[in-house]
Amino acid sequence: MSATGREAVVTGTTVAEVMAELAALEDPKAREVNERHGDDHGVNLGKLRAVAKRLKTQQELARQLWETGDTAARLLALLICRPKAFERDELDTKLRQARTPKVHDWLVNYVVKKNPHAEELRLAWLADPDPVVASAGWALTTERVAKQPDGLDLAGLLDVIEADMKDAPDRLQWAMNHCLAQIGIEREEHRARAIGIGERLEVLKDYPTSAGCTSPYAPVWITELVRRRQDA
Repeated sequence: MSATGREAVVTGTTVAEVMAELAALEDPKAREVNERHGDDHGVNLGKLRAVAKRLKTQQELARQLWETGDTAARLLALLICRPKAFERDELDTKLRQARTPKVHDWLVNYVVKKNPHAEELRLAWLADPDPVVASAGWALTTERVAKQPDGLDLAGLLDVIEADMKDAPDRLQWAMNHCLAQIGIEREEHRARAIGIGERLEVLKDYPTSAGCTSPYAPVWITELVRRRQDA
């Protein structure tokens, strides 16, 4: 029997049972908050993580939950799947199916970043004409800037950001801005240029920021994170 088969036998959990549990966790207030951020589900994420912890890793159940198309079910699927088990084309399809920001975010951060096809997908998505897909490419690029910058053309990335970020759609703009900030934070030789680009474009300059949080405006973000590192 396959590992997937053994998981199914041990847990005996069906999609119908999980969907019923998620329905019972539905909270109208949570849905109202989530919908303001473009996410159409009403399950508290802490409670969702508790369900995932109990279910543990179940790749086949994760696939079935994803196929329901339900946002809460897809988020749960991303918590119980095996990130390294997906083929490249399967992840590409999932990204294009990910309709809501949280599903998109978790897919990229919890699954794609841990998958052996991450670099191949990064390059493909960066060049994709769909701005939401391209935003995933930029998110993976930001990860490389932070953890594995060797081989990246950082000056070239700054050229693209300078030319395209100002008029990019929201989710793509946010991802490009994060990459801009990450380059400025991590690479002293590019810091002045990154700050200068941020100052000229003024992207997210007036973004409302809660007390104690760092502004996503790149010049402030870069300066603050560099200061913290120097003070540490």
